Order: sequence, then structure tokens, then C-alpha cells
Amino acid sequence: MQYPAKFDTIIFDLGGVLVDWNPEYLYRKIFTDEAEMRYFLSEICTNPWNLEQDRGRPLAVATQLLVDQFPHYQNQIEAYYGRWAEMLNGAIQETVEILDELLAKPELKVYALTNWSDQTWPRALELFDFLHKFEGVLVSGVEKLIKPDPAIYELILSRYNIERSTALFIDDNKGNVEGSWAVGLPAVQFESSAQLRSFLVEKGILS
Repeated sequence: MQYPAKFDTIIFDLGGVLVDWNPEYLYRKIFTDEAEMRYFLSEICTNPWNLEQDRGRPLAVATQLLVDQFPHYQNQIEAYYGRWAEMLNGAIQETVEILDELLAKPELKVYALTNWSDQTWPRALELFDFLHKFEGVLVSGVEKLIKPDPAIYELILSRYNIERSTALFIDDNKGNVEGSWAVGLPAVQFESSAQLRSFLVEKGILS
């Protein structure tokens, strides 16, 4: 599958593209030992565990599940959502500038498709003004679907009447990019704001 000659819709992922989210920002304050922190994030509060909250599992249920398994890490586990905002290092400003340039183009519609817990999403809306600028946002935790499930791509396409063949999805996760291509939605993997800008210029989306 190839990129179209012209795009009319851009769909952004949020975490890692527009929002600088990393659990290490919090856990470097909690752990003094680097190896223990890495063990904790790779074996206890893991990405697959966090992804289930993005699918809609209640935070309290997820937290208790791990506390029961690892009671000696109770305080550290409870901090994951108790101090969740400390995992955010603000907006990725260079990408926000790209977003603003795209929003200023009347020929483009701009949406967001994010794996994000429905319980932490309201806080994100308070913290980041640009989240209110999209034509629409589809949040996995609200829909009880997560990328790269084909159903979540189909949902955003149908909900906002997006023509997939002339849309572009931007995500930093390779699996999510591959999932997008698999349903016929062109996609690009985000590596940096500079790389994204170069790609958009190359494709004639930005000048």
C-alpha cells in the first residue's frame, strides 16, 4: 500500500507524539537504585498491565491486582496512579507547533486516536489546552478498545466519516502503525518532531 497523492485528514496519537509521558519521570523520584526501578517497570507495573487500564479496566482494580501479588511494593504500585501526573513532562512543544500549523489549514481535518485510561483522561484535558482543538478525539478507555485492534481504527473512521485512503495516522508505536496500515489507513511512525515535519513537507502537507 502506498501513500495517497493528497491528504485531507490527519489523525494524531497523543502519548509520545504530543504529550511527553514516561513512568520513569515519577519512579526516578521513588527509587534510588536504577536496576530496581527498571525491574519494577518491566516486571511489576508493566506496559501490558498499563494497557489494560487504557482498555478501560478501573485503576483501583488494576492497582489492587498488583498489590495482592507484590505486597512489599504496595507504596510504589499505588504511586503509579496516585501520582500519575508526575509521569508527564509537559507537551512536546515542537509537535504542538506542527499541530497548530495543520489546524490552520482549512482543507485538513485533524483528529486524535489515543490509548488512554478514561479515568486519567479528564486530568489530561485540564493540563493540555491543545487537546480541545481537535475536530474529535477517540479515547480507548472510553471505547473499551485499544490500538492496534482493527476495531478501534474502524471506529474512528466511521464515527467521523473519515475516508481512510486520504487520511494519515501518526503514532510512535510501530505495532500501532502496522495496525493502521492493516485496515487501509496510511500511517507514519513518529520518531521526532523534526522527522515528522520533514515527512509532512515531503508529502506536501506542510510547506
